Amino acid sequence: MPSPIIRIDNIVKRFGPLTVLDGLSMDVMPGEKLALIGPSGSGKTTILRILMTLESISGGHIEVDGEQLYHMKKGADLVPADEHHLHRMRKKIGMVFQHFNLFPHKCVLDNITLAPMLTQGVARSDAEKRAMELLDMVGMADKAKSVPAQLSGGQKQRVAIARALALSPKIMLFDEVTSALDPELVEEVLSVMKRLAAETDMTMLLVTHEMGFAHDFADRVLFFDRGKIVEEGRPEEIFSNPRQERTQTFLRKIIAAGHRV
Repeated sequence: MPSPIIRIDNIVKRFGPLTVLDGLSMDVMPGEKLALIGPSGSGKTTILRILMTLESISGGHIEVDGEQLYHMKKGADLVPADEHHLHRMRKKIGMVFQHFNLFPHKCVLDNITLAPMLTQGVARSDAEKRAMELLDMVGMADKAKSVPAQLSGGQKQRVAIARALALSPKIMLFDEVTSALDPELVEEVLSVMKRLAAETDMTMLLVTHEMGFAHDFADRVLFFDRGKIVEEGRPEEIFSNPRQERTQTFLRKIIAAGHRV
């Protein structure tokens, strides 16, 4: 068996007096497609932000690709990671956010090429070649010279996916990437993600309220509540025959709200 590409060991995350994650442990295997579901405020997005080092941890340890994320070796000791270590570890992970976060004054092509050129020293010609390949993959090659204000929400999110892929991460994180979109634009983004999941061996973690998509996308589904994993299993187990009453209640409410499972 290969080693987990992500190993979360007894992590704690506090925001002031509020404990959001309390002793959370979980493993993610290389190439696994993982869906994180649960009510708002259950800690799902916090996990992604911690993996991206956008939030620190209050306790515990995380390994990414065999290395400590928030700690580093100093002699025989583990000490808190310095900024150089965190910067190096961030290169292993890409994230697509709910609200796109594109540079509004730069065209689509520049939005995608900027990070590889600045952080990886990629030549402009190579960065642009790769960017056009990715834009073609997400169906946006004809918008390379457009600025974000000229794009729909679904188009912006597809550009954001291409931008994250341009850094060639081993792990991709998706945080509610369709929740800011009009309903008719959701499917165009989900179809790109389905293709990405089917055609690559990239490890992917998805936080979503789109239960139908989670069912089709994921190898494994984790249901979170109050910072803990209440239940996990294959999609057909979680969505067709959940064992825990809390999971059953959540899915009933989701179905009643009109979401497909």
